[in-house]
Amino acid sequence: MQQTRAKYEQLIRDLRGDLRPQREWCEGRGLFLVFGHFVGGVAAGAWLFSLLFDSRAGLGVAFALGALCGISHLAFLGRPQRFWRMAAQWRTSWISRGFAGLSLFLGGGFLYLVPRYLPQAPWAADSAIADAGYVLALAGMLVLIVYKGFVYATSKAIPFWNSPLHPAMYIAFALRGGIAALLITLALGGETAATRDLLLLWTAVTAVVTVFFALEMHAALTGGNPAARRSVHELLSGRVAIAFYGGTLTLGVIVPAWFVWAGLSGPRTLAAMVALGVTSVIGDFFMKYSMIRAGVHLPVWTRQTLQRG
Repeated sequence: MQQTRAKYEQLIRDLRGDLRPQREWCEGRGLFLVFGHFVGGVAAGAWLFSLLFDSRAGLGVAFALGALCGISHLAFLGRPQRFWRMAAQWRTSWISRGFAGLSLFLGGGFLYLVPRYLPQAPWAADSAIADAGYVLALAGMLVLIVYKGFVYATSKAIPFWNSPLHPAMYIAFALRGGIAALLITLALGGETAATRDLLLLWTAVTAVVTVFFALEMHAALTGGNPAARRSVHELLSGRVAIAFYGGTLTLGVIVPAWFVWAGLSGPRTLAAMVALGVTSVIGDFFMKYSMIRAGVHLPVWTRQTLQRG
């Protein structure tokens, strides 16, 4: 009862302000949604690069992360048993399309991976069933990489998210997360042959992410929308600044960049590759958490607000 009253009082305080911070998708159960979107992108990126580098272990990790993504989304729902209502709106809802993509990814991934891990499986790795699983998982992977950015970009009530750069940035983060996850997997398995190529890919994708982020911040600051400018303030010097500077910049960029430099200029130790991947992934989570939490709703134009204007 006290928790419900506290939430109600917080909502009233928010509504009394001209610019109301977004809380539904980043506080309480909303953290499951943030984590689900984060881990889903990592799963899709890890699947892509595991295919490119022919890593069976990486594919297994990607599949497990995809399952964790589904569990997180169900935990976010107030009544998980009614998830089918959400899934039925795929014609108009990017959330429903994401659920369809996750279903394709997990179903296809299961068909593709079973004969690769179980030699006595009912179907062979080169069978039509496994090939169908490969195609389904690939289609699901593409949806998972793309859809999350559009979920936020179509939220017109929060101008900071309503940007054409948002989907592109989420795609880049999915690729960066996939590279980091594969680095961790290969390093833990004692494989070093592909680490140099992955380090170069991580550097290139991180540079793209940095450019997209800078462009989105510039657009929010110069676009003339007070809610978008307030979001940038919350991110850089407001209530989200600690998570942004400590998690996103320090753990997500500075620390792994040092490991990349050390790995490209000297011997690449397995421990360093694991540390690089872990810090990069943690930084990606904080980036998404920070961007989501910094969201500010458009003003609620009451008569009192108009009179003040």
